[in-house]
Amino acid sequence: MKIDRRAFGMMGASALGTLWTQRGWSEVAQAASPSRFHFAVVADPHIIDEFYVKGSENGVEDNESILHTSERLISARDLINSLHPKIEQVFVAGDCFHNYPSADYDFYFKNKTRIDNAKEIFDGFQMPVHLGFGNHDYDVPRVSREMSHRLFAEKLKAKPYSSVDYKGFRFVHLNNFLGARWDRNSPQFDKRLGSLGEEQLNWFEALLNDRRPTVVFIHYPLWLVDATEVRDYGLHPLLRKHSDTIQMVIAGHWHKWVDFAHTYGPQHYVTAATRYDPNAYMLFEADSRSQKLRWMNADLVEWSTHYSKPYRVG
Repeated sequence: MKIDRRAFGMMGASALGTLWTQRGWSEVAQAASPSRFHFAVVADPHIIDEFYVKGSENGVEDNESILHTSERLISARDLINSLHPKIEQVFVAGDCFHNYPSADYDFYFKNKTRIDNAKEIFDGFQMPVHLGFGNHDYDVPRVSREMSHRLFAEKLKAKPYSSVDYKGFRFVHLNNFLGARWDRNSPQFDKRLGSLGEEQLNWFEALLNDRRPTVVFIHYPLWLVDATEVRDYGLHPLLRKHSDTIQMVIAGHWHKWVDFAHTYGPQHYVTAATRYDPNAYMLFEADSRSQKLRWMNADLVEWSTHYSKPYRVG
């Protein structure tokens, strides 16, 4: 239950893209079969609103990119909607919007905010969209995590962490902001790092024990997430223990394409952000019969940058 090692192995995504460019993509253009489906991944849209204060980012590039986040996510959405065979599921790896204009819960029901703007764009996808949390979807300690969860549940119909089973695969959104690293009352409080908390770790382990082929989404790259949290129990040991089941771990946050290969057991990628590039999406073909994935636009990625070339069918 792994990516085909004859095509992938330990080569990393750059070699994978070259390999599939040589073979061609005629299979992708064929009509969808009962055992085959396609899904997309986007990360870090960072949607803003009329309350956003211009010039409040770090540097020219960040101040420029934040003003174009809606149009770039819409561009990615329109491309994803146009594909044939159809994309059947979309997963967002956090930072759905960019910070909080107010710490008052009622403010978000008296005004149209970036949360509403994000929802409108997500609602324009022609397939289900599954959201994960990013660091900018929180504002600890000014806004409590509990308030963020209430807003996500009410406005975006999303839980702090979740899973969905689809055509033989399991897709899991983990939340690396629920452990001690983002608890301001903990001696481990350090928002530069992430942790899951024992309750979420137990939930994740129970899912993995089902031994279904699994794709994991998490906002912080694994390099920033605590390896263990309760003695020797933590995310990294779980990933290594179930590396035969977990097909891939996809993170965001860094806004650039990074290939960690099998450093943490399963293949681990960091995806670039639609905030900077409307072509920063990942397109996959999944085959539930063979239980394998193909990353369809891997050869278009410009590694260690924000950017990717646009995807063209055929």
